[in-house]
Amino acid sequence: MTFAKTLATTAAAALVAGSAFAANPMVGGAAMYEDKNIVENAVNSADHTTLVAAVQAAGLVETLSGEGPFTVFAPTNAAFEALPAGTVETLLKPENKDQLTKVLTCHVVAADVMAAALSEMIIADNGSHEIKTVGGCVFEAKQMGTDIVIEDEMGGTAKVTIADVEQSNGVIHVVDSVLLPKM
Repeated sequence: MTFAKTLATTAAAALVAGSAFAANPMVGGAAMYEDKNIVENAVNSADHTTLVAAVQAAGLVETLSGEGPFTVFAPTNAAFEALPAGTVETLLKPENKDQLTKVLTCHVVAADVMAAALSEMIIADNGSHEIKTVGGCVFEAKQMGTDIVIEDEMGGTAKVTIADVEQSNGVIHVVDSVLLPKM
């Protein structure tokens, strides 16, 4: 085999190997594995401890570990900390489980929606695409430059900061704000 042919073969093999092992983005300092479900990956993210605690308090672990497919807009700890003082503590109380469940399920869509597909839907809908969530919320997705921004029912916005974190039962998009339903 000639040097050029060996080089071409090696380059082709590297390209195939690279695409076969393309990794998910890191989230919260942890690797995210496509063969693990949403909950199995989220518990490893240092940036999502509040979300994980909320999912546990709402009794949604089994649901989000299920078959799906789900798209989860996952707020970071900083997003929860930006809520008015005492909001998270109040939501985590057992007597507020229904309200907590509503807030959390408004971050979930019953489909596997990658960022490129969402961008295409935004463009097709003249700049704003309606997102219907599992929790019954209706949000608006918009493109702001290269960013996808979600507007909640209270007029607040959350920017997707890490997109397309593939899971065995869907996809996670990390967002920088908590999306709120009409209260």
